[in-house]
Amino acid sequence: MAKKEDVSVAPDEQAAVVVQLGKRLDMLDQRLDNIDSVVSAVAERVMRRPITLRVTCSKCGQNIEIAIIGNEKPS
Repeated sequence: MAKKEDVSVAPDEQAAVVVQLGKRLDMLDQRLDNIDSVVSAVAERVMRRPITLRVTCSKCGQNIEIAIIGNEKPS
């Protein structure tokens, strides 16, 4: 069985790791906000016009057509 080594990190290194983790969380939050904006814009466009998706089955080669039609509520 492998021995567990006691890995201790200096307080300065811990603070740097926490700061870096905070920066990464902020970047992730910004990316999620951007994704949310893009998805909202696409959903608004779908509600204004019909969209048709055409997909070809990889097994049988049959074409599949999916139509999405939305109605925008008058404001």
